[in-house]
Amino acid sequence: MELLVIIVIVIILFAAAFITKRRFGLLGLALAAGSIISGIWGYEAGLIPSLFSIPAGSITSTVVASVLILLPAGVLLFHGYHYKSLIGRIIGASLFTILATAFLIEPISRVIVLQGANSEVFTWILRNKDTIIGIGLVVAVIDLFLTKPVHLHNKHHKG
Repeated sequence: MELLVIIVIVIILFAAAFITKRRFGLLGLALAAGSIISGIWGYEAGLIPSLFSIPAGSITSTVVASVLILLPAGVLLFHGYHYKSLIGRIIGASLFTILATAFLIEPISRVIVLQGANSEVFTWILRNKDTIIGIGLVVAVIDLFLTKPVHLHNKHHKG
């Protein structure tokens, strides 16, 4: 059951990035911003569910942390540069999914305990998340440099 939850999260992340065609660079940096926001506002945001009589606990704090991590990227899924080719979309969505998984693995590890062969992959990602995040953010910045801005047709005014 726990593995199914992780697979569903990964599929949703990939599908969102693939369907919206958004470039990885901006989304990757938005995940980093979300991670920082989660660290700063995690406790305060964790109090919000209690206003709706949702009991506090490890699942609630995991959901709140995950939402805070994904929120900036989620907003940018609807605005920004996009890929034009199918290969670009697949690569960008894959990179976004890998980076998002690396950011989400720590909060998820507080509530999900995998056993058997599945736990080896999960544990490897958890142990190497900092390396994955570091490389992912470098690739995101490179992707931003590869983005060509839209040129607007400027009218030359003679004054």
